[in-house]
Amino acid sequence: MIKNKKICSRCIYDEHIPNISFSDDGICNYCDQIDFLKKEFGTGKKKGHKLLKNLINKIKKEGQSKKYDCVIGVSGGTDSSYLLMKAKEWGLKPLAVHYDNTWNTATASMNIAKVTKYLDIDLFTYVIDNKEVNDMKLSFLRSGVPEFDADTDIAFVQILRQVAANKKIKYILEGHSFITEGISPVGSNYFDGGYVADIHKKFGKLKMKSYPNMTFFQFMKWILLYRQKFIRPLWYIDYSKEEAQKILIEKTGWQYYDGHHLENRASWFTHTLWLPRYGTDFRYLSLAAKVRNNKIKRLTALKEMKKPIIESTMLINYVKKRLDLNHNEYKSIMNGTKRTWRGFKTYKKRFEILKPIFYILMKLNLVPVTFYQKYCNKID
Repeated sequence: MIKNKKICSRCIYDEHIPNISFSDDGICNYCDQIDFLKKEFGTGKKKGHKLLKNLINKIKKEGQSKKYDCVIGVSGGTDSSYLLMKAKEWGLKPLAVHYDNTWNTATASMNIAKVTKYLDIDLFTYVIDNKEVNDMKLSFLRSGVPEFDADTDIAFVQILRQVAANKKIKYILEGHSFITEGISPVGSNYFDGGYVADIHKKFGKLKMKSYPNMTFFQFMKWILLYRQKFIRPLWYIDYSKEEAQKILIEKTGWQYYDGHHLENRASWFTHTLWLPRYGTDFRYLSLAAKVRNNKIKRLTALKEMKKPIIESTMLINYVKKRLDLNHNEYKSIMNGTKRTWRGFKTYKKRFEILKPIFYILMKLNLVPVTFYQKYCNKID
């Protein structure tokens, strides 16, 4: 425990956060990044509404003769569900796409069904073979790296891009908000398709036949050949997660799942049981975001962070049964060697070398700002 640790004078990030720095006023660089994004995207301001309106009009115009003009990834969570509702309100013709890693909670599955039915939006679901995904999950546990659910994130994006390409759709809308999600510290974790492949090659047993990994060349193909654009509409508007949940519940019967990213058991395990082994507490992100947005007092957030993370016995038993681990095997994994992404093959060096090119691609909205910052800059 760090005594007398330096804490940001605005949020609750402290000096143990990776790659943090403080201004003379004691404000951390992550708060500065939030301010930059707010200014750049005009979040909740006239500028933001105008930028978003122009984007929506462009999507409508280019998709005028098509059944769908955009693709939206859905998980059953608040942000993606609300984005579907807003897309319909804006007059867009979205195709909802879900990557089912077979670890979904019943609540998440029902939420997806309720929202798409209420909005009369078509849903495409890709389901991976459950034996393959279990082998992948065991691979990450055995490797000892923090990114237990990296395979889901990579596969979800790959499926979104594949569906968009098959349907000849250029625009992929993502339900992410830096206002409510905060800024993930640079260096706290890292993953790409090369990383996922190397982890599984070293620790997996089954051949991946249904897992949709994304190689470096596929990634470049989606960007350069298909010119696919990821757009985050919630970056432009004054978005409130609490208000979004209220609207979803009232209109669709959507249900809350009692925590950030807890709609899927793999992400639930990652946040509450696996990442704490590495000293990573994702409550920092959401609580810091609430403090920055005056949703809660800074002191209240700091007190909340002192509370222990609640471990679910039900979740532990589910993971043991799902991955066929007895008590001793599970305990051995949880107490095993901790490793980082630096010990495995990744595409990180390629992204860094191609940084000038990705800067141009970022300006053309072909890669998100957050991708450029995390993947193209060197991580200390």
